[in-house]
Amino acid sequence: MGRLAYLFALAVLIAMPASAKTAAKSESGIASFYATKFVGHRTASGELLDRERFTAAHRNLPFGTKLEVTNKRNGRKIVVTVNDRGPHKKGRIIDLSPAAASQLGITRAGLAQVEIRVAELR
Repeated sequence: MGRLAYLFALAVLIAMPASAKTAAKSESGIASFYATKFVGHRTASGELLDRERFTAAHRNLPFGTKLEVTNKRNGRKIVVTVNDRGPHKKGRIIDLSPAAASQLGITRAGLAQVEIRVAELR
């Protein structure tokens, strides 16, 4: 009976739409953004860091994953694409491109409490 239940659960998971699989993936924590000196440098995905694109670094989500990032202080939301690895500072959950940070209103403070939710997993 145990094996049958396992196979049934696996079949349900496979049949589930991607949006349902990713809906529960969210994290809360501190966001930071790239310093200007890194603009034009290669990211871990091989892309150049572009100050105008809405991109981000995350420790383990696949490149190309779209994340909805919400600034908890002001409620602003954006969607970014993961194209790098990081952040490399303890306690932070995401590094944002300068454009993404600006849109969220965190460039003056440098850091912000955010919630990130997987919008589209690659």
